[in-house]
Amino acid sequence: MIDWLRRPQADPAIEVGGKRLPIVLKRLHNARRLTLRLAPDGSEVRITLPAWAEGREAIAFAHSRAEWLAGQLAKLPTRTAPEPGGTVQYRGIALRLVWDASAPRRPQLAGESLRIGGPQAGLEVRVQRWLEAEALRLAEVDMREYCTAAGLDPVPIGLTRAQRRWGSCSEKSRIRINWRLVQAPDHVRRSVVAHEVAHLVHFDHSPAFHALLSRIFDGEIAAADRWLKEHGRGLYAAFG
Repeated sequence: MIDWLRRPQADPAIEVGGKRLPIVLKRLHNARRLTLRLAPDGSEVRITLPAWAEGREAIAFAHSRAEWLAGQLAKLPTRTAPEPGGTVQYRGIALRLVWDASAPRRPQLAGESLRIGGPQAGLEVRVQRWLEAEALRLAEVDMREYCTAAGLDPVPIGLTRAQRRWGSCSEKSRIRINWRLVQAPDHVRRSVVAHEVAHLVHFDHSPAFHALLSRIFDGEIAAADRWLKEHGRGLYAAFG
C-alpha cells in the first residue's frame, strides 16, 4: 500500500463541491505521470507524481480537474447507518439485520441474516464491534497462511479505522488492516493481507516484492485491486 505524506511546507488545498479538501502529494521514483485520485471517504485529494515533477505542477493539475473531482465527490455513497430490516455487508454478502429486543445483545450470524437483541439504541455500535471482531479473526487466519507461504513466522496483526488506507506494515513487523475490509468479498481482504505480508520481506514495491506477492497470493491481484477501485468507497457508507 502507498504511504501518503502531506508536504508540511505547502499544506495545499482545493475547493471541491463546496468543501475544502487537502491535497496530498506522494512522489514515486517509478511513476511516469501525474495521477489524481479522491480518497475513498472523500476526505482528501491524492496526487502521485514522478521524481522529476514539481509540486506546484501537481497542485495546478488538481485545480484544473476541479470539476472532475466534484463529480467524483458527488458519487460517494450516502451515509446509511444499519437499522432493523436493513442490510449489513459481510464478506461480500448483504446480511439482513434482524432485531429482537429479547435476543442476545451480541450479533449472531444465521444464514444470510444477522440477528441482534438488546436495546435498539447503540445497535450500530454493537454491529460494528462484531464486524471488527470478525475482521480481526479472518485477517489473522489470512496472515498465518501467507506468512507460511512466504517462509515467515506469524507476526502481530491489528485493525485500523483509518479513513485513507487499507493496510500497513511497520518496520517492527506488525501488520494493520482496515476493519472495513470485512465487508468486501474474501479475495479482496486477503489480497490486502498478502500485500502487507510481502512487505515484511520487501519494504518497497520493487519487482522482487511483486514477485513474492504473486507467489503467495492465491487469487488475481488485478481483480482485487479493481474491486477496491470500483467499490472501495462503498465500504465507508454504513459506519462513520
